Amino acid sequence: MSFIKKTLVTLMMASALVSTSAFANAEGNAKVRGAGETTIAKVEEAIALAEKNADKAEILKVLSDVRQAQKEFRYEQTERLRQKAGDKFKAAKDEVESGDAKAVDSLKATLALYKEMMVVYLAAH
Repeated sequence: MSFIKKTLVTLMMASALVSTSAFANAEGNAKVRGAGETTIAKVEEAIALAEKNADKAEILKVLSDVRQAQKEFRYEQTERLRQKAGDKFKAAKDEVESGDAKAVDSLKATLALYKEMMVVYLAAH
């Protein structure tokens, strides 16, 4: 009887750990996916503003939102892409600040990298 009780307690504890872990993992996946979607949407917004020759301060405000969102858009299999996108993003932001005409092209290249990251992320989840 004692063996059965110990086995049941062990099984209940193991199932509690597994369910808690699965819930935490699902919550983390939702956070990463949301950050990825926000990052892509904000880069698209910045591109639209830049193409309409909007005020530089307005574009930089959107790019600030991109900067914050992309920090949460992390996934181990896309880490190298994230670094490349971060470098491209920084260059694009510098071009926007300086009023360079190539800023839109750099933002589009950044968007392509973020979209590629999202495809890899979604394929694994």
